[in-house]
Amino acid sequence: MMGKPLLFLVPVVLLASCAQQGAQMPDSIASLDGGPTPDGLQVATFANGCFWCTEAIFQRLEGVAKVVSGYSGGHIENPTYEQVSSKTSGHAEVCQITYDPETISFKELLEVFWKTHDPTTKDRQGPDVGPQYRSVIFYHDDRQKELAETYRKTLDESGAFNKPIVTEIQPFSKFYKAEEYHQNYFNLNKNRNPYCTVVIVPKLEKFEKVFKDKLKKDTSKA
Repeated sequence: MMGKPLLFLVPVVLLASCAQQGAQMPDSIASLDGGPTPDGLQVATFANGCFWCTEAIFQRLEGVAKVVSGYSGGHIENPTYEQVSSKTSGHAEVCQITYDPETISFKELLEVFWKTHDPTTKDRQGPDVGPQYRSVIFYHDDRQKELAETYRKTLDESGAFNKPIVTEIQPFSKFYKAEEYHQNYFNLNKNRNPYCTVVIVPKLEKFEKVFKDKLKKDTSKA
């Protein structure tokens, strides 16, 4: 992110060139659904590259109440950004997404997850390189695990991507909130940081075209 190259390519289904031209999500995936729970809001935790990008995307989805950037999957407690960036903490940059399953299902969140990054590159998204940028779904219960594994298997078998999916599916353990300056980063810095204008803006434009029916009515409040 800070100090990173300005060139960026996001080869994902429908959003770029890694997937076969015209590839669509397999029809069988449409039957997957996490469903509502009596507890109301639910939580999903995804790692798919720079958390500035992930946060900006999921903030714009109708039914998403909150997105928090942070770290998960490593062995250091209360890690700092510098420790995670050192590639020795074991942590990935993640976003913890609080959502209303009555409005948007976990299956729909998975669709956005897989369509907005390249799940076939290990420890890398574009110029962002290192294990902290690996693709991971940290499931919070058996249902999320089942949905994620079925979705990944179906995508692989469909040939939607030209290479095997390397997304990890792991049990959620601990989430550490990132430093405050990372929170709501794109919305606060989109006109000040070149990474936002060169990397995140084009990615958001493509995302909003593909998922226009799932966006909040007023994205300025994302």
